[in-house]
Amino acid sequence: MIFKVCDKHITGSSVVDSSTNNSFCTESKECLEYQLVCKTDEYEVRHYSPTRWVSTDAEAYFMGVGAAMAFRRLFQYITGANDAGRGIQMEMTAPVLVKIPEETKMWEPAIYTLNFPLPAAYQEKPPAPTNDKLYFTEMPEMDVYVRSYGGWMLSVTSRLHAHLLTKELERVRASYNRSYHYGVGYDSPLKLLNRHNEVWYVAEGDPPLSSGPPDY
Repeated sequence: MIFKVCDKHITGSSVVDSSTNNSFCTESKECLEYQLVCKTDEYEVRHYSPTRWVSTDAEAYFMGVGAAMAFRRLFQYITGANDAGRGIQMEMTAPVLVKIPEETKMWEPAIYTLNFPLPAAYQEKPPAPTNDKLYFTEMPEMDVYVRSYGGWMLSVTSRLHAHLLTKELERVRASYNRSYHYGVGYDSPLKLLNRHNEVWYVAEGDPPLSSGPPDY
């Protein structure tokens, strides 16, 4: 059986930086860097180094509603609602991550966690938020499976692409965290064309470095 194999070569470290390897990250001065481990027709495998994020939770029936509620809090934080004197103004970074629980019920609200990557200058010592609903998240070193898509990151489209990604991960027998996934956005609501969104699943163990069918 012939496999299309990608060797795993990881060099350097991923950071929040103005020198980005993301051609689709066009609206933010600083964007989360990564190393591309492997790419198939259906997904990418990326390696991310540890980073610090500012986060908040929102309870809602739909991802889009929860994300909008949480976004306002985080945007207020980076535009001055922090305790560093009269408030530090920070540039918007990318991407925005929405942690989406895998098991949700239509008749019950779910908890959605929105995350902004802190700018490089505040990765070590970020100013404390004035809103007690905000907190800092230490994102560990990780490999993630990534599926990209255009348009708008809505509840329906996010779920659709999450389903398509998991279908392919099951096909190649990938091991990943099945309790949640990330909806990932890079663009502001004002951008109408050439939008870029992603779905992430966190890998568990070494990713399979083959895009071919499993060897039974």
